[in-house]
Amino acid sequence: MSKAIPLILSWSGGKDSALALHALRQDARYHVVGLLTSVNEHYGRVSMHGVCESLLDAQAESIGLPLYKVKLSERPSNEEYEQKMCAALESFKAQGIQHVAFGDLFLEDIRQYRLANTKKAGVECVFPLWHRPTDKLAREFIALGFKAVLCCVDEQALAGEFAGREYDEALLNDLPMTADPCGENGEFHTFVYAGPIFRQSPAFTRGGRVRRDGRFYFCDLIPAEKQHEYLATAHHG
Repeated sequence: MSKAIPLILSWSGGKDSALALHALRQDARYHVVGLLTSVNEHYGRVSMHGVCESLLDAQAESIGLPLYKVKLSERPSNEEYEQKMCAALESFKAQGIQHVAFGDLFLEDIRQYRLANTKKAGVECVFPLWHRPTDKLAREFIALGFKAVLCCVDEQALAGEFAGREYDEALLNDLPMTADPCGENGEFHTFVYAGPIFRQSPAFTRGGRVRRDGRFYFCDLIPAEKQHEYLATAHHG
């Protein structure tokens, strides 16, 4: 029997990367040895998702995998992202890790973008969820016992009130027909806090909604250890 291929998983903290990890752990060909996330260093939050870094750390600790962070500036250019990501992949390659996995579902332009960037680092891509029907994948996520909350919503696709909602059957039923059930077109992003990949759930509460960049609604997810600080700030505000 051939030895499993070690790989790094691109990790956003959302449902697609969680499903990708679950799928990879069921596949004897691969062995996930770490998670890689881009973090906005200015805000201390996961890029695009807006989840604070301490919750990201809690996820990785519960999963039991080392977390590697690519630190980006406040408003990073594509060039900055690509250079820093390439440097991270090159460092993994130097350690003998020559594969990186992504939770992409069906956007061919994104797939080609990943392939082009990883090629620069001499690393190969793996797409464990590629072309899985998103309506079935959404319900499989729920059936497996995963739990997630919508942490970011693009109001050009969904009403801002969706931010902070639980990702469950009721939400899937309430999504407009134009929205992909997995949010693959950027309609929303999620934070996963329970499921078969976790030893325990990261503790947090939902804070208020904030609108940024004229279109994105974020639900602030407050780590348990920062709830008193958040309440004090809200009271003074």
